[in-house]
Amino acid sequence: MDDLWSIATLLLQVWFSVMIGLIMIPAMFGLSLGVTSVYIQILVKILEWATLRIQRGHRDRPTLEGGSMEQEMGELRRYRTQSISRGEFALSDSFYFYRKGLESIVDDQVTQRFSSEELVSWNLLTRTNHNFHYISLRLTVIWGLGVIIRYCVLFPLRITLAIIGLSWLVIGTTLVGFLPNRRVKNWLSELVHLMCYRICARGLSATIQYHNKNNKPQKGGICVANHTSPIDIVILANDGCYAMVGQSHSGLMGVIQRSMVRSCPHVWFERSEMRDRHAVTSRLRAHVAAKSNLPILIFPEGTCINNTSVMMFKKGSFEIGGTIYPVAIKYDPRFGDAFWNSAKYNMVSYLLRMMTSWAIVVNVWYLPPMTRQEGEDATKFANRVKSAIAHQGGLLDMSIAQGLNRGRCRWSTGRAEQPNQVVRGQVPEAGCLALRVFSVL
Repeated sequence: MDDLWSIATLLLQVWFSVMIGLIMIPAMFGLSLGVTSVYIQILVKILEWATLRIQRGHRDRPTLEGGSMEQEMGELRRYRTQSISRGEFALSDSFYFYRKGLESIVDDQVTQRFSSEELVSWNLLTRTNHNFHYISLRLTVIWGLGVIIRYCVLFPLRITLAIIGLSWLVIGTTLVGFLPNRRVKNWLSELVHLMCYRICARGLSATIQYHNKNNKPQKGGICVANHTSPIDIVILANDGCYAMVGQSHSGLMGVIQRSMVRSCPHVWFERSEMRDRHAVTSRLRAHVAAKSNLPILIFPEGTCINNTSVMMFKKGSFEIGGTIYPVAIKYDPRFGDAFWNSAKYNMVSYLLRMMTSWAIVVNVWYLPPMTRQEGEDATKFANRVKSAIAHQGGLLDMSIAQGLNRGRCRWSTGRAEQPNQVVRGQVPEAGCLALRVFSVL
């Protein structure tokens, strides 16, 4: 038993020594030993080989041609009575077009932005995808080895780094908060934030390419970016410090927020204040007016959109005034799906998916600063910034509000209190979605 404890202790010592010496210390000072780059290059080679194997398997496997409209309608007519099937047309034939129309409405262009991005080829993260079941023994063995590496090696390492990064963030910002408000406090606060976010980024095996650093957001400005994932904050804060804006929370998130605001002027709102638009605008304007404050980081979309498009920006962020610094964020979906589908996964499930993915590979573009032109209202200014972000990031520029298809339709019943009042019946989800789309058109 003593020998087992000594071996376990030795393994833990080696584990923490490697983690601290090769990952944490270089990350704290913004250095890289090149291990992640080599790891990404190996992944690219493996994924390319897997793609070729899948394509070869599809060529060798016979495929069934998709049926035409006449063939599908013929299948439907097979189940009718003999007298009806002899005719050229029946009223029930319209149900085929009705079904196709509902399918198009339910899976419209807007709804697709709230589901994971479709991949061109399999990235070995799931056992099967839409086009792959079993190709070869070698490909299956590679998948099995990938599961072992991701769950038995990468996952414990990433969990450890995340715990260390968040703990150091709480402890470091709390200690810095006791210092007087001077330049030394601001410098130490920015240093602590950068170190912690860089450790958390290494915990995700993040490979980040920053472009046009001469356009980085400056103090007293507003940083506006498209929103794909909660880790967008970690990605941006890995290259500079920002003042966060959001609602105050309780629990663990509340502890982190209270410790952060001790050392840095973050803007946290109570739930009652969030409904008061004038109070929110006043606090943000006061923050921007002080040119020594860190730039505010805002995601005007208000929710996470998948990695393919940019949805309508809310105009409130563009009514504050000051200089807007647009930032475009684009993830590489081959190594992991960074999109957070909050309607399908809670935060814990999402973080588990991130911790067990291959890596996070992302490009960040800093765009030239933009200001509101003379005679331009907030809505037009927001659309102009959104178009610039979409163009730079290679994203689809969509002008439809995300609230139309983000919320779930619920069954609602009502009774008429007066004889002439319309009675509301139960409305199914697909019908509610159709009404939303038709209202936009």
